[in-house]
Amino acid sequence: MSKNPQASGNVVAIGTDIVECSRIASMIEKHGDLFLSRVYTEREVEYARARASMIQHFAGRWAAKEAVLKVFGTGWSQGIQWSEIEVQNDEHGRPMIELSGRAFEVCQQLGIHEVLISISHCATYAIAFATGVRST
Repeated sequence: MSKNPQASGNVVAIGTDIVECSRIASMIEKHGDLFLSRVYTEREVEYARARASMIQHFAGRWAAKEAVLKVFGTGWSQGIQWSEIEVQNDEHGRPMIELSGRAFEVCQQLGIHEVLISISHCATYAIAFATGVRST
């Protein structure tokens, strides 16, 4: 996947998701590290735990993963695992998607060169918007 934040190309698909931050907080409270290790990569957990608004950051990454799946049009079918869709931040703090495993394979099959992501959150909700682009 390209890490060029100014990707050029044709839009293949879009996806969006919104989640209540309280839902993610409840899952963390109820299932703890089991939930975190199933949904998030170690780097994502480290990133969110280092933030004052930790739950909002976990919720934003949840929404981002769901939005990426909507770009693929697969949902959680086809063997894609949560940890195969990772949200990282570039040196400027801009979120970017890194794919691995089956998620990367599906992306290639769809002819998607890069998945762009935008995440926003407040105390109540987190939302993400993903765009799959094909290189020109």
